[in-house]
Amino acid sequence: MPRGDLAPKISLAGVGKTFVTRDREVEALQPIDLAILDHEFVALVGPSGCGKSTILNLIAGLLQPSGGVVSYDGMAVSELNRQVGYMTQKDTLLPWRTAADNIRIALELKCRAVPRAEAAARVAQMIDLVGLTGFERHYPAELSGGMRKRVALARTLIYEPETLLMDEPFGALDAQLKLLMLDQLQELTRQRRMTVVFVTHDLGEAITLADRVVVFSARPGRIRTVRSVDLPRPRDVFRIRFTEDFSHLHEALWDELQDEVARGTDV
Repeated sequence: MPRGDLAPKISLAGVGKTFVTRDREVEALQPIDLAILDHEFVALVGPSGCGKSTILNLIAGLLQPSGGVVSYDGMAVSELNRQVGYMTQKDTLLPWRTAADNIRIALELKCRAVPRAEAAARVAQMIDLVGLTGFERHYPAELSGGMRKRVALARTLIYEPETLLMDEPFGALDAQLKLLMLDQLQELTRQRRMTVVFVTHDLGEAITLADRVVVFSARPGRIRTVRSVDLPRPRDVFRIRFTEDFSHLHEALWDELQDEVARGTDV
């Protein structure tokens, strides 16, 4: 839980975003204030189009706010933020490269280039870490959906970003496979003491992983409520949903969210 005596890792102060198209302006995000501490796992939930992904893009420096200031480690984010790793809904793997070669991409970029021997060692370590040993030379078309997500996660983690931005990364997976990926993500981020901002439509997913859940209104997005998740860690992603504390928190968050979801589906 954030404490007033700690400087935030990420700060959004009066941040709003309006997109301008050829014939109109669309306010995606009303001015919001949000502080995220170092090593904190924060989940953003809300209806489609409420600005959750926009917030990730603002933190990453891919977009600039229409108003307010986005800060990272106390500095305004005015260009591409190289301290974050960004995992999107699509795995965006290159089909002509093997799993190992896809993971290696981040180490080949000019801004992060590392010696070949070191790169090979880091790729091997990451493949082992995400449970892909034996599939290093397989191409994306030869991998299951879960394996492709593991490759994408390994590719994001291999250059050791301080902060992980995740935009519904497991939304396309079946329920059982999603639980396995959530368990693995929880362990990896714990080991690496990472700050995580996680966008999801799944309240259960948010409660299972997060230290805090931020609920957004329908577009234009505004913060409706922020709830701390005071459930002990490490969490058993397979059984936690059957606990009384989980059920109470899920019900409270859904009470905040259900009207916004209905509003978000209005045409």
